[in-house]
Amino acid sequence: MKSLLNEDGYTDIKGRLKNLKEDADRQWGKMSVAQMCWHCQYPLKLAVENRPNTSKGNWFVKTFFKKSLYNDKPWRKGLPTAPQLKAKEEKNFEEEYNVLHQLIDDFHETKSREKWYPHPAFGEFTKEQWGQLEYKHLDHHLRQFGL
Repeated sequence: MKSLLNEDGYTDIKGRLKNLKEDADRQWGKMSVAQMCWHCQYPLKLAVENRPNTSKGNWFVKTFFKKSLYNDKPWRKGLPTAPQLKAKEEKNFEEEYNVLHQLIDDFHETKSREKWYPHPAFGEFTKEQWGQLEYKHLDHHLRQFGL
């Protein structure tokens, strides 16, 4: 599986992101392109900041959903979004796109980090699983807009 920590996954996502246009037609869901760029920032910030937390994760989510985060099977269309990750107002495409672009670079630069704190919802991940999760989330949303 591709990973945002590896060159092929990083190059793939960056190349597709270059082709993202503000007026791209969504294939599913409710987010605009700018809202999607904003939405995709949070998981990357979480990983880049790599802050300790006391959460053991959500048992149900870890048991029934976690493995789908880092396997080759694409996520289905229309998966539910955590309430805090739903954009409630329109966003500025250029601003959100630029922040997302930088966060992808910042995350890729963590490839030599050895200590990864648990994800607050999903619990422990290996470095490889973090990279696969970030790739898969971005891939899902780029496919949402035809990329």
